[in-house]
Amino acid sequence: MKNKKLKLFIETFGCQMNVKDTEHIIGELEDLYETTQNPQKADLIILNTCSVREKPVNKLFSELGALRKINPDAKFGVCGCTASHMKEEIIKKAPFVDFVLGARNVSRIKEAINQKKAVITDIDYDETTYVFKNTRKNPYKDFVNIMLGCDKKCTFCIVPKTRGKEISIPMDLILKQIEKLSNEGVKEITLLGQNVNNYGKRFSLPHPKVDFTDLLKEVSKIEGIERIRFTSPHPLHADDKFLDEFANNPKICKHIHFPLQSGSNEILKAMKRGYTKEWFLNRCKIIRQIPNVAISTDIIVGFPGESEKDFNETLDVIEKVKFEQIFSFVYSPRPLTEAANFTNKVQKEIAKKRLHKLQKLHGEILDEISEKQIGKIYKVLVEEAGIGKSDNFFTVKFDENEKILGKIVNVKILEANKHTLKGKIV
Repeated sequence: MKNKKLKLFIETFGCQMNVKDTEHIIGELEDLYETTQNPQKADLIILNTCSVREKPVNKLFSELGALRKINPDAKFGVCGCTASHMKEEIIKKAPFVDFVLGARNVSRIKEAINQKKAVITDIDYDETTYVFKNTRKNPYKDFVNIMLGCDKKCTFCIVPKTRGKEISIPMDLILKQIEKLSNEGVKEITLLGQNVNNYGKRFSLPHPKVDFTDLLKEVSKIEGIERIRFTSPHPLHADDKFLDEFANNPKICKHIHFPLQSGSNEILKAMKRGYTKEWFLNRCKIIRQIPNVAISTDIIVGFPGESEKDFNETLDVIEKVKFEQIFSFVYSPRPLTEAANFTNKVQKEIAKKRLHKLQKLHGEILDEISEKQIGKIYKVLVEEAGIGKSDNFFTVKFDENEKILGKIVNVKILEANKHTLKGKIV
């Protein structure tokens, strides 16, 4: 008779890399724990955290307190980026936490669980050759890490302090993993990294010289993989070679997440982004030549020193590029970052008004974009009954049909709103 498995409840905050880390944690523990959606039944509760903005960090401790109230007997662990930068302070603030495991130490989860009050947060730890078990939720698509860490010096960003220096995963390991996924029926993969198009800059072991475009070409040769996505590329590394491959490789989905952060050259310089407004617009002009391409972006409003003129430069980029999606936030100072010490802060109320104005402008642009979708025919990967994603990352709804799950179908768009398209299979 098999030993009964313990139960694991895991909650994930933040980016897609955190979601993938959670899947890796589940995979590492699957011989001991089975997952549960009910924290009251859990023997082990893990919060996998984000520290890009202040809100998720504050939420961590309120969530820990709430979960302890409903299940005081569980073992508690904190993983991810907040674990990397707060370290022992987490246990000082919440003494019932049993272990703290950093974002660069996922493969050491069993070590953390078995060690009393373990704090394992080495941002130089190298997991690039570690082969994780796969526990994806979706049978038709998956995410594949191609690199760890970040070498950029963006003054607003804590990630280099929580995920360490940038190291690429060997290409042969990536290709083997994707081949395995293809054999399991996966049709779409998303390549993950902080700056994916800087892939190949550094490996921990001797490796042939390759770049991100080379990797894209090799991945597209794998039979069975019909769609390739990636996130996030850095505008600084969007050279002509990369954009040419993006435009002309039929397996690469025509959606690109292209983080602007600000449209002002003064603010981009203060952020240490490494590119100008003019460079960004030039790259977007090239991208827009691709039929039905979609561009999404990130924008920070109210960065220290941002004047009304600087903010209007950002609005100018939005009007020129007409992004299909914008993730926009008021600047949030993060510990261990250069900008946290800047004294020329923008008043919160001014920043909030600017954010509202930006989002209102983008809402108007989305209305224009939505109108143009009517009558178009998109190739849609059917992820669940009656719903899927178009090549350019629109959510598309259509008549339910269980027989076409996992297939790519043509859908003619009949209705459109800001967030969802509706149509019929043709």
